[in-house]
Amino acid sequence: MASYTDNNHNGNAAYPDGPNGHNHDGTSRAEKMDHRRKSSKSLNQPFRMSPHRRSQPFSPFATHMIAGLAEFVGTFMFLFAAYAGNIMAVSQAAAVASGGTNSAETVLVISLAYGISLLVTVWTFYRISGGLFNPAVSLALALCGGIHWHRALVLFPTQLLASMAAGGLVKGLFPTPVTMAQTTLAPGVTIARGLFIEMFLTALFIFTILMLAVEKSKDTFIAPLGIGLALFAAEIPGVFYTGGSLNPARSFGVAVAARSFPGYHWIYWVGPLLGALLASAFYHLVKFLRYEDVNPGQDSSRDNSEA
Repeated sequence: MASYTDNNHNGNAAYPDGPNGHNHDGTSRAEKMDHRRKSSKSLNQPFRMSPHRRSQPFSPFATHMIAGLAEFVGTFMFLFAAYAGNIMAVSQAAAVASGGTNSAETVLVISLAYGISLLVTVWTFYRISGGLFNPAVSLALALCGGIHWHRALVLFPTQLLASMAAGGLVKGLFPTPVTMAQTTLAPGVTIARGLFIEMFLTALFIFTILMLAVEKSKDTFIAPLGIGLALFAAEIPGVFYTGGSLNPARSFGVAVAARSFPGYHWIYWVGPLLGALLASAFYHLVKFLRYEDVNPGQDSSRDNSEA
C-alpha cells in the first residue's frame, strides 16, 4: 500500500498534467499550450473595438430624428464659425469703400469664412445627415430624390432653430455687434435686383451640390470640397451686393439675434427657394437628356465596375 502511494506521488510529480498527458480536469497539455499561444498572440495585437450591431434596425422615425440632431449640430457649427468670421472681417476692415459697402478685402474674408466653414462641416456631417444646413438645399434634394420629403420636413425647422442658436451665441460671446453679420442690400441694389441675385447665385450653388453629391461618381468622396468652393465663389459677388445669403437660415438666425428684420428680409427666403427650384429643374432636364451619353467616360472606373 505504501509502495502504491509513493509511486502515485512520484508519478504526479513527473507528470503535472497526469501520467497520460491530461490535467485533472481532462484538458490535454497540447490544448493548454494552444490556449496560451492564442492568449499571447491576442495580447500582442493592437486593440480594435468590435463594431456594435443592433439586433433591430432603427425605425424610419428614429432615423429622421437622428439626422435632425446631426443637422442641428452641423448647422449650428457652420453658422457659428461663419457669423464670427463675418463680424470679425467687418469690424477689422482696414478700408470701407465709398457708399458704405464692404471693401474687396472684407468681401474676400467673409466669403472665405462661409465657404471654409461649410466645407469643414459638410465633410464632418455628410455621413450622418447629408450635411445640408440650408432649407433651400433641403428643398432641392427632396425635389430631386436625394432625401425623402419626411426627412426634409424634419430638417427645415431644425436648420432654422440651429441658426437662431448660432446667432444668439455669437451675440453673447463677441463684443462686436451681431448686426454686422446681417444680410443687407448694397446702395443702388433694388429689391428686385437683390431677389434675382439671390436666386441665381443659389441656383449655381445648389446645382453644384446636385451634380457632386446627389449624382454618385468616383469623385463623390471629395464633394464637400467642391461644395465649399461653390459657396465661396457665389459669396464673392453675393456678399458685396446682397449680403450673400443663399440660405434662409443664414439670414434668419442673425436677424433674430439682432432683433432687426429689414423690410425686404423676405427676399432672403424667396430668392434662395426660387434658386432651389431653378437648380432642380435644370438637374431634371440634364437627367432626362441623359447627360452621361453626351460626354462619356467621365466615370470610367464606375462604369467598368458596373459592366
